[in-house]
Formats: sequence, C-alpha cells, structure tokens
Amino acid sequence: MLSLIELFKYILPSLVVLATAYYLLKLFLDKEAEKTQFQKKLDVQKITLPVRMQAYERLVLLLERIEPAGLLVRSNRAGMSASELHSELIQSIRSEFDHNLSQQLYVSAKAWEMVRNAREETVKRFNTTAMQLPTDASAADLASLILINDMDTEKSAVKDALDFLKIEARNNFF
Repeated sequence: MLSLIELFKYILPSLVVLATAYYLLKLFLDKEAEKTQFQKKLDVQKITLPVRMQAYERLVLLLERIEPAGLLVRSNRAGMSASELHSELIQSIRSEFDHNLSQQLYVSAKAWEMVRNAREETVKRFNTTAMQLPTDASAADLASLILINDMDTEKSAVKDALDFLKIEARNNFF
C-alpha cells in the first residue's frame, strides 16, 4: 500500500503537468489556426474588395446608361423611324445588360434582382410607348413620348435600383 502511495506521488503530478501542457498547447494551436484563418480572409478581401467595388460601379454605370433620357440621346439618329429607334433602344439595353452579366457574382441577390427588374421595366416601358404610336411615326415622336412618360413616372425601377446599389455599396465598403 505504501508503494502505491509513493507511485501516485510521482504519477499524479506528472499527469497534472501533462494535462496542463496539453491544454496550453491546444489553446496555442487553436489561436494560431484562428490567426491563419483571419489572415487568409484578409488576403482574400484585398483581392476581392476592388473587384466587388468595381462591380457596383459597373452596375451603376449600366443603370445610368439605360436611363431613357441618356439612352435616347445616344441612340437617336436623324432620319430614323419610330420602329428603328425602338429596336435600337431595346438592342442597346440588352447589349449593356449582357455586357455586365458577370457582375452578379459580386453583388447581393437583392441588388442583382433590382438591376434585372430595372432593365425589364425599361424595356416594357419602351415597348408600351412604341405600341401607342402609329406605324409611320418618326423617331422624334417616339423620343418625345418616352420622355413625357418618363417625366410622368414618379420613381422608376432604375432610380430604385440605383439608390439600392449606392446604399449597399456604402454599407459594405465604408
């Protein structure tokens, strides 16, 4: 019995030291792993932050470019008929949108949905306006009717999407 007590005198402190060393080593390794993960996140952010910000910039530019007033100035040429202008407007919107499809990877699903809805609403408004004109109408007739309808609209989906993108970009980056 005495030798068993003597054995515990040596083994018990060794077990306590072993348990303490294990605990401290585990704590240290966990902290190091956490630091490594944090550093990886920082490295990824250094790369993705400029790309994400550029995506917001490009989508804002897309929305500005499909705004009816600016689009009419860029698309309307002398001697065009209303149907030619209408086709040019729709093609311009589709082309701008297709050129920026990849930006959806870098913005929220809600932001992308609003951009897509803005495009669809703008196309629908142009289609509705074009159907109101006779087949022999000039491009000037279509342009003036689009501008009148645009002024009558209190808040368009384009403006809503622009506001949302600006707020989201500010919240994410500043």
